[in-house]
Amino acid sequence: MPSPIPQEILAPLSDLADCTCCPRECHADRCTGKLGFCQTGDGFNIASIFPHRGEEPVISGPKGICNIFFTHCNMQCLFCQNFQISRNDRHDPAHALELPEVIDRIESVLDTGVRAVGFVSPSHCIPQMKVIIRALEARGRKPVYVMNTNGYDKRETIRSLEDAIGVYLPDLKYMDGELARRFSQAPDYPAVAGAALKEMFRQKGSNVWAGEDGIAESGLIIRHLILPGLVANSKACLRFIAEELSPSVHVSLMAQYYPTPEVAGHPELRRSLTWEEYDEVLEEFYRLGFYRGWVQDLESERCYRPDFERTQAFEWH
Repeated sequence: MPSPIPQEILAPLSDLADCTCCPRECHADRCTGKLGFCQTGDGFNIASIFPHRGEEPVISGPKGICNIFFTHCNMQCLFCQNFQISRNDRHDPAHALELPEVIDRIESVLDTGVRAVGFVSPSHCIPQMKVIIRALEARGRKPVYVMNTNGYDKRETIRSLEDAIGVYLPDLKYMDGELARRFSQAPDYPAVAGAALKEMFRQKGSNVWAGEDGIAESGLIIRHLILPGLVANSKACLRFIAEELSPSVHVSLMAQYYPTPEVAGHPELRRSLTWEEYDEVLEEFYRLGFYRGWVQDLESERCYRPDFERTQAFEWH
């Protein structure tokens, strides 16, 4: 019989009895199945755990990062490329894992030489994320922890993670509340994400510190996905980073948007970016003085299409 998990490891889950871990503050009792916006309980609902090589080079390196893809989300972006697992009205019992299995699967990836563990879309599962970190530490593991978040996080939540997270990898999706409402059901996103990013910047500053192997161990990298027809929003996001944080922050400017089947009939989101749109955003990127980070080729939208019905959702060639 497996040994019982020490209560001090599981302690963060008690926060889910009156859940305020994300900005929606539903006050749902997720421990008894009374679910809030994210429709997620107090278990470990994880779609995939595997070595992922599609992140920024300083994050993944040659061996990749052990990414943990949580199901559901505290945002419901119409255009989400992970729509197979992020929709809150879809439930797959196969994604309900026990903690020992989660830890065993992470360790099997770490044993291949992978040095970092990434939590993907964890904003509604912060207590579960903390439990996983504690459980790995109890087994003597000390990977670099990367929080790959949509940016819709409470400032105080980010503050509570200061001693745990090595690298913050947040999105900055919108500086337009009306867009955030229409596309992601989060009209307060600009204010909330802005405050969260300021806290991340307070903790990490502009530098990304890497080990001898070139893998990031501490820092902040902000991602922005350019959406078709919304150049003004992209420029506003870049201006926020440059003016409210610093143009020395590492920015990952992403051109990989592609219209998923979920938006096939959407009047704005059903097409890809144009060269003219991308060039206009790039021009603003350089005009604002950014000099650290990454930009994608426009053709990259063909390279980042996950399929979570496969064992490994992304195929790399």
